[in-house]
Amino acid sequence: MIGEHSSKQYDNELEAIRSKVLLMGGIVETQFLDAMTCFRIGNPERADRVIREDDVVNQLEVSLDDACSHLLVRRQPAANDLRTIMATIKVIIDLERVGDEAAKIARVAKNLHQRGNGVVNHYEMVRGIANTATDMLHDALDAFARNDGKQALQLIAQDAIIDHEFRSIMRNLITFMMEDPRTISAALDTLWVAKAIERIGDHAKNIAEYVIYVVEGKDIRHTKLAAPAISEELPE
Repeated sequence: MIGEHSSKQYDNELEAIRSKVLLMGGIVETQFLDAMTCFRIGNPERADRVIREDDVVNQLEVSLDDACSHLLVRRQPAANDLRTIMATIKVIIDLERVGDEAAKIARVAKNLHQRGNGVVNHYEMVRGIANTATDMLHDALDAFARNDGKQALQLIAQDAIIDHEFRSIMRNLITFMMEDPRTISAALDTLWVAKAIERIGDHAKNIAEYVIYVVEGKDIRHTKLAAPAISEELPE
């Protein structure tokens, strides 16, 4: 009876942590979407809100880290339970970094708007990569919520698409800057945004890898499984 009670208490505590992680995930998803809206239409008030929300995300990271640490110390979990907590801690770190990247995008959007540069045209350059990263982040959180290793594995391949698109954007922006030095400032800002989006894709892939680690007990980071040869099929 004591063991059963302790196990149920542990499950409840872990589920509470996972629910709060998903709340954090929802916040950073909204941050990212709002940041991209700011980049598209140049809304300084919304950009400021995205930047302020980063403080909320940071506070959630601290409280969740504390909750996970206490759970490790009190329950001393083994095997799959330990993997779950360790993976959850890493998911929290990646979500906090997604929030950081969203705040960067919002700052760039605000600066572009204040300088009066062609925000809409620059948004079109990154729209495709932003949509892919948005889908990746959403699917990664969904896979985490449902412990769906199959979904996690499927979305990992999309990171190669984002990497390819980022290289294409970078080449185009370099061309613009060489042909017209007046575009350098705005082009560099757009490059910063594209890099932030590419990093968000990386964090989404990391979350998917942690889901696979929990479900299958396999660490696929830095393996061919984690980096499928999809890039070979993409045009250069």
